[in-house]
Amino acid sequence: MLTCFVTTAKAQSGVFQQAQGRFSGMSMGSGGSDSIGHRTGLEDSITIHFRYLDTSRMAGFDSTLYDFAKKIGIPWYHINLGNLGNASRSLLFEPLMKSGWDYGFHTYDDYNLRVEDARFYNTTRPYAELNYLLGSKSEQFIRLMHTQNLKPNWNMSLEYRLINSPGFYQNQNTNHNNYRFTSWYQSKNKRWNNFIIIVGNKLQSGENGGIKNVGFLDSTNGFDDRSNIPTKLGPDNPGSRNFFSSNIAVGRLYTNATYLMRNQYDIGQKDSLVINDTTVVPLFYPRLRLEHTIEYSTYHNRYQDTYADSAYYDSLYLLKLSSSDKTVQKFYAKEYWKELTNDFSFYTFPDAKNAQQFLKLGASLQTLQGQSTDSIYTKDSVFSRSNFNTFLHGEYRNLTRNRKWDIEAYGNFYVAGYNAGDYSAYISLRRLISKQIGYLQVGFQNTNRKPSFMFFPGSTFYLDTTAAPLNLKKENTSLLFGEFEQPKLKLKLTGKYFLVTNYTYYAGYMQVAQASTLFNVLQVSGEKIFRLGGSWNWKTWVILQQRVGDGPVNLPLFTTRNQVGYDGSLGFKNLRISFGGEMRYFTPYKAPEYSPLLGQYFYQNVNTIRLERPDISAYLHFRIKSFNAYVRAENLNTINIANGGGFTRNNMPTNGYPYPGLQIRVGIFWSFVN
Repeated sequence: MLTCFVTTAKAQSGVFQQAQGRFSGMSMGSGGSDSIGHRTGLEDSITIHFRYLDTSRMAGFDSTLYDFAKKIGIPWYHINLGNLGNASRSLLFEPLMKSGWDYGFHTYDDYNLRVEDARFYNTTRPYAELNYLLGSKSEQFIRLMHTQNLKPNWNMSLEYRLINSPGFYQNQNTNHNNYRFTSWYQSKNKRWNNFIIIVGNKLQSGENGGIKNVGFLDSTNGFDDRSNIPTKLGPDNPGSRNFFSSNIAVGRLYTNATYLMRNQYDIGQKDSLVINDTTVVPLFYPRLRLEHTIEYSTYHNRYQDTYADSAYYDSLYLLKLSSSDKTVQKFYAKEYWKELTNDFSFYTFPDAKNAQQFLKLGASLQTLQGQSTDSIYTKDSVFSRSNFNTFLHGEYRNLTRNRKWDIEAYGNFYVAGYNAGDYSAYISLRRLISKQIGYLQVGFQNTNRKPSFMFFPGSTFYLDTTAAPLNLKKENTSLLFGEFEQPKLKLKLTGKYFLVTNYTYYAGYMQVAQASTLFNVLQVSGEKIFRLGGSWNWKTWVILQQRVGDGPVNLPLFTTRNQVGYDGSLGFKNLRISFGGEMRYFTPYKAPEYSPLLGQYFYQNVNTIRLERPDISAYLHFRIKSFNAYVRAENLNTINIANGGGFTRNNMPTNGYPYPGLQIRVGIFWSFVN
């Protein structure tokens, strides 16, 4: 979209325009608004800006054109099982640093819409976005978003997303549906704010267990059409690749939803901003805020196999499928959780003129209700369980008025319940040293947490019956981090140092394990844009990682992404274009393998994974006013010149799960002002 950032307040935005602040409700003052002109007349101009529920600054639209990964919402350093929508993982060490109850199912997080990312808009005109991506093998990506102010002090937005991809290989089809609704209302006297978020995710993904033999990828075996390669799970030649079909013969059905409402009431002092003789904008400076948040979430995780191979489950999971037909039968396992959290907090604002400096204290009560059943152990009987948690939390934030210092500190402690003794603490300091030198940020985080519920016998997906359950201790992870950013040089350097004890993981297809010794991970990364001449640029991302100590974590030492291309206008006023080549590579390492029934990646120290060649793509991205288009040819590295130019030299970042060959993607991303 065509976006320009405006640094002066616009009084005509109405009641939402007032002193800038993190939790001041409608704080949209100077330095935060966007002006979008989609056509030629002033009547079509729009002022739009947004904030998140728990952030300290107003945000503007990201107009980056070259980074396609941001358009589909999946980081470039994440990989999947060979198809968009399949279980994914990060090439980086990213331990879970969240205290309190956690289900443990995170391999599909890339495809969830989240509460944390929900945007609360303010716009002078109705605004909409239409995104459509078409890829090889009928891959589809659709996103629709609409927002408008129903009143000057009340905005609503609705977002829908669809990912549907049959995939290049058998039994890996995906069908994900997501929606998100937000409402943001402020009373006319500016004392009461109401926020509502409704998020729903319905994820469906086939599980094929990997191809039966890696040798089938050899072009001499007659499997140039990868859809003919037999897989370990699911029927051979499963049939239709119909876009409208969502049938999952073998796979995972995961649905989750969250309903959140937050009410805030402020006590403070009134003020006003005189624009001219006829225009006065009312202002309000909070000194004390009372806040109540109620959040209800559901999680439903189901694995089903309507074409179950008893030998497969017996050999990997020690499951004896009982049936007169020992070859093909049905099998399922499912678990359902309901979570209700009530939180009451209050804020104090030491500086009446700086609403981004505050102290927050609060307490929460969380109740948990779970049900589980399967077709093997429980014989369709439903088992229920209940838990609760009580925890305290606090937070201090300060964005100084001269914007040279940014201080953020928060923590929580679980005083009673299932997760009693869990805690998390975080502190970060960010400083603008000077415009010539840039920004420096340093911080520390420590999390002490009970391992996720999936690691305990009470879970349907706890299948480790080979030995007595482990007496799992609390995981403790400390993180030291620093970041240096120099916008003028287009340079960012980041360093992270992890210290980990009692790391809990899967040591096989179903085996739960916990590390007995402390280990460290050092992670250093850099981003830089080099100007090659004219409008030609080289963009590079580099990550170095090293484990220190005997820990159950293997990482690629070197991971990189590079783009070399043109970024400019080719002399046309309304055109912005970016085209060139892109490469991604990581060094060989003993990568995690995947357990289909659990939906989890597990540690292994035997098989080394190495890329045949770096992942290579060619791209052409351009924008004309509010219209964006993306044309990409991906996996060019798979070309097999010895085989007449076929694209059959597939990379395999996860053992048994090759990536596809040549993949063409064409997408349009269009925004509208009504």
